[in-house]
Amino acid sequence: MTDHVTTHQAHDDIRNQSILIYVDGKIVPRDQAVVSVYDSGFMLGDGVWEGLRLYNDKWAFLDEHMDRLFEAAKAIDLDIGMDRKGVISALLDTQMANDMSDNAHARMMITRGVKVLPFQHPSLSQSGPTFVIIMEHSQPKIPRPITLATVPHLRGLPMTQDPKLNSHSKLNCILACIAAQKAGADEALMLDLHGFVNTTNACNFFIVRKGAVWTSTGDYCMNGITRQKVIDLCRANDIPVFERNFSLVDTYGADEAFLTGTFGAQTPVSSIDGRIIGTGDLGSMTTRIRGLYKDLIALECA
Repeated sequence: MTDHVTTHQAHDDIRNQSILIYVDGKIVPRDQAVVSVYDSGFMLGDGVWEGLRLYNDKWAFLDEHMDRLFEAAKAIDLDIGMDRKGVISALLDTQMANDMSDNAHARMMITRGVKVLPFQHPSLSQSGPTFVIIMEHSQPKIPRPITLATVPHLRGLPMTQDPKLNSHSKLNCILACIAAQKAGADEALMLDLHGFVNTTNACNFFIVRKGAVWTSTGDYCMNGITRQKVIDLCRANDIPVFERNFSLVDTYGADEAFLTGTFGAQTPVSSIDGRIIGTGDLGSMTTRIRGLYKDLIALECA
């Protein structure tokens, strides 16, 4: 398979060549947005990030994203250097500078900052955090359902690297994605430590069986904001939904499968390990959930 599709594939937009990027309090042209080679994020992946989407001039679920950002920073003992109001102000200033009102995506990245020596110890980051916001015109373009391959890479235990943490250290997921592409699939389906189906390298994973929606327990994956919105929507609309352990056998026999994430919302899956899931196309339950989510976004961003 050569026509790989990704869950973050977007329409080309020439405006992104001239975007302005927030770097440590300054909003600068894209080609001037640089950080030091001594930055702890570049050097060691020492930092946290958030992805947000703009609809109708409002950032969807902004409070939940800020909660997660500040919780992640606290977890790695990183002082962001500003309060919640300051972070939101930086986001809105970058939006205004780019004159964006809809179909935009922001990636907010905060690292421990520039080191005085190129070594691991966090005490070597002495000048304060590095804070960058990349904001692009971004409309998802996923021309067909995603194909997945199960890979040997696992989401680990919290005492190794907690998979609930949105950290810059994403190598495990990148290796999983590479393994899936080597196997001829678009992206990776990752299992947990007990062999149960967990998540993909980039998104949360759901299946549909006999009118019920299943997802993992959430013990070993990022508990995504879109994931939780889908669970809440199912409960509010009398759709049976379960957070449970399930196997690849359950998955191969599913009627539908889909992925959730801030960028793509709900992305259908056509096959896993060469097995066609359902009809191999967008299913009726995924279509219904997409509609409910679209209505929720319209209400949230009215």
